[in-house]
Amino acid sequence: MRSLVGLTCIVLITSCGGGGSSNQAPPEPVTITDPCAQSDCNVWQEATPASVGMDSAKLNAAFNYAFGDGTFTQAAVVIKDNKLIEERYRGILDGELTTVTDSLGSDAATINGLFGTKDKDSLASSWSTAKSFASALVGIAMEQGLISSLSESASVHITEWADDERASITLRQLLDMRSGMPTVCFDQTTESLGTCTTSDGSGGSLVFSNNQMDACLERELAETGVIQPWYSTTEAYQANAWLYSNCDTMVIGEILYRATGKDLETYADINLFSKLGITAHWWQDNDSTDQVDGNYLAYCCLDMSPRDFAKFGQLLLNNGAWNEEQVLPSSYIDKIKNITTDSQVAEYNGSFSYGLKFWTIGSITQPDGTIFPDANTIYSTIGFDGQYIMIDFENNMVVARNSLYQPVLNGSGERKMAITAAGIAQSDFVATLPQGTGVSANSSFSPANFLYRVTQAIE
Repeated sequence: MRSLVGLTCIVLITSCGGGGSSNQAPPEPVTITDPCAQSDCNVWQEATPASVGMDSAKLNAAFNYAFGDGTFTQAAVVIKDNKLIEERYRGILDGELTTVTDSLGSDAATINGLFGTKDKDSLASSWSTAKSFASALVGIAMEQGLISSLSESASVHITEWADDERASITLRQLLDMRSGMPTVCFDQTTESLGTCTTSDGSGGSLVFSNNQMDACLERELAETGVIQPWYSTTEAYQANAWLYSNCDTMVIGEILYRATGKDLETYADINLFSKLGITAHWWQDNDSTDQVDGNYLAYCCLDMSPRDFAKFGQLLLNNGAWNEEQVLPSSYIDKIKNITTDSQVAEYNGSFSYGLKFWTIGSITQPDGTIFPDANTIYSTIGFDGQYIMIDFENNMVVARNSLYQPVLNGSGERKMAITAAGIAQSDFVATLPQGTGVSANSSFSPANFLYRVTQAIE
């Protein structure tokens, strides 16, 4: 399995980032009251496809597509009209097992031990879907008066920025990936974080650093009107350009920590997860001196069940309400919906929108020639290796999908990101298939193809 960590490191460099620091004292322990403890808010009513006007055979065919050998799909859930209509779970299939063992030079028994059996209670991981959860926490903190507005200067909380040009950066710019600061990557030669030297579109690589925050806070505003290699090799970087950056979300995590006095997981448990009956585990970096025994990775790596991921989509469909409680302000839901008009990414011809850490699904040509979905109509969270929570407001439907996953906790035994050259036996990392484990193969799963097939089942 040595090659698993080696290849994981190579792949993770191109897929994620992170980090955090603060001089604040750790918050006091908090007792969380779970309003779901004596109620049935942990599950939806289960219903047949026919009861919500869906064709069972077509829906089954959609799931057959999503779970085909080579998709590396662990879980998929369809919620329509606030009812659980279909869900499916599975472990690794024969063809995928061959791909993994051939690519990594590992034995089948070891891979089966990690990925062989999965069910509805097996955890999935978010990768960058966590960014959307962090955004929701900003909305909640605004409602509580802990953050004044999206137009507030980030320097109100990141006081290190208050006396220089970074004071012009707003929370909205950080949430929209338009901070004006470069992406950050890990340099294996110096074994430290620094400005990325290429524009690989991944958001920067942070996962190999024990501290994934400090370098994000230490960035400066980039010079505009010149070629910046972390942005493009052909186009000059301009102010307010869209640039996917994991560091921007790490800074949002630090803002939440300083504004609320609680780490991300605790604040989310109190104000979001417990309300929805979600049990979640949020990864940290491996710097015990920052935040609460490590910086929480706002840009990635929430572990929970696939049903729990779907609940987040249902919360948005419910306009922020759950069990007759307004968990997420409806005004913030409106802002998320408005990204299709005010956050279309012009750098990609407006073919998709990105704002407040949410995406829209881009249009593609389906096997029957249909162009689906219409541009900027389906909202989604998106995470590396195919983690999706797709929200179809028109059809009152949530479609969630996760790839095969196993948390590897061989180092500290905790969810504290630590990928070491010493090998898998001493590392803690998020092992998703295929590419999160370094497998040199792509998944055949397409979110737009799956969603199209599900939508075709609506009669």
